[in-house]
Amino acid sequence: MKQIDVQALHDRREAGEKFVLLDVRENDEVEYCKIAGSLHIPMNQVPTRVQELNPQDTIVVYCHKGGRSMQVARFLDAKGFQEVFNLHGGISEWSQRIDPSVPMY
Repeated sequence: MKQIDVQALHDRREAGEKFVLLDVRENDEVEYCKIAGSLHIPMNQVPTRVQELNPQDTIVVYCHKGGRSMQVARFLDAKGFQEVFNLHGGISEWSQRIDPSVPMY
């Protein structure tokens, strides 16, 4: 499983690179804050909703700090997804280093 840090993710977005930003946090967490343009599938629903994702897409998985997203990234790797990254530090790191308008919790 590959890792990507928030600065690299930001740079790739700014360069116009296309990828799926998969938010695996719970509904209440997403209601509080999110990274714009993400697809929300809570971690516990990923196994039953995996068909909503294209195994050919580049997918960056994130959660609050990176633990849940790491588990989902490993799951997607095991399912044969070709280009999956875990966002190191999650939305917490994104808020601190990239976009302070995203509330911390």
